[in-house]
Amino acid sequence: MSHDPAALLGPDGVARTSDLVNRVDRHTISSWVARGRLLRPFPGVVVLPDAWPDWHCRALAAVFATDGVLSHGSALGLWRLAPREGAIHVSVPASRRALRRRGLVVHRVTEVPADRLGRLPVTLLPRSLVDAWGWAHSARGSGRAVETVRGAVIEVARDRRLQPSALLLELSRQPALPGRRALVELIDLVAQGCESELEIWGVQRVLRGPGMPMFRQQHPVRLPFGEVRLDAAIPELKIAVEMDGAAFHGSSEARERDLMRDAALAARGWVVLRFSYRRLRRDPEGCRREILSVIRERSALLLR
Repeated sequence: MSHDPAALLGPDGVARTSDLVNRVDRHTISSWVARGRLLRPFPGVVVLPDAWPDWHCRALAAVFATDGVLSHGSALGLWRLAPREGAIHVSVPASRRALRRRGLVVHRVTEVPADRLGRLPVTLLPRSLVDAWGWAHSARGSGRAVETVRGAVIEVARDRRLQPSALLLELSRQPALPGRRALVELIDLVAQGCESELEIWGVQRVLRGPGMPMFRQQHPVRLPFGEVRLDAAIPELKIAVEMDGAAFHGSSEARERDLMRDAALAARGWVVLRFSYRRLRRDPEGCRREILSVIRERSALLLR
């Protein structure tokens, strides 16, 4: 009886050999592998050659081969917080042996709490972030991996997908995590209201220092067209500091929106100090002096 490998493996192009034996004999499967109609990237797993470059296919193959859970950077990819590329990371119970194959990284761990997205098991979001952070800061990590996981931590906090406390709880379970101190610092900054790397830079290099008051981050203000949140504010003086990221404030539409927002704030007595990405990065001292000058003038006016 003739069989079509593509029809047998289905739309994902990957299957366990054990799941195929009731439909086709092992000799036929081995023959297809020998002739290149199928690939056997891991023991007990076959894939269609055309499907193998696809990340989802490789991730399924890794899960089938290890009976593990997608973790670390691969978990972030499935959570749509990182590019879906590179080696596939899976976590398995420490009692199992780690399968060693090119393009596969198996982590043996004490426990593997998991969720499921589609057909793929994945570590819970807090665990995914903390694991990916540790890997990025380890000897096998990279600067790009650090940037990716930092962005993921900021994104989940900004979008309210995860409370900082959930990350701290997961972090408490991994006291020896590489880069632990840096993660604690980042969690503290996002908990305060930092929603981008630029705001983190601004808080650390501009809004903190001698003479600077305590700013409220993401301070809400009700305007005729809805509520807005100020990057940083001194509500009692009605001073707002806005930090314009190059990616989000570079278009003419964005600039027009900023002007309308600033005008509405001014009508309610707010002074808006808006700093560009370039100026914040190149002249943090100048930005600080300008803010302090406005604070002094505003304070003097209110005391008259």
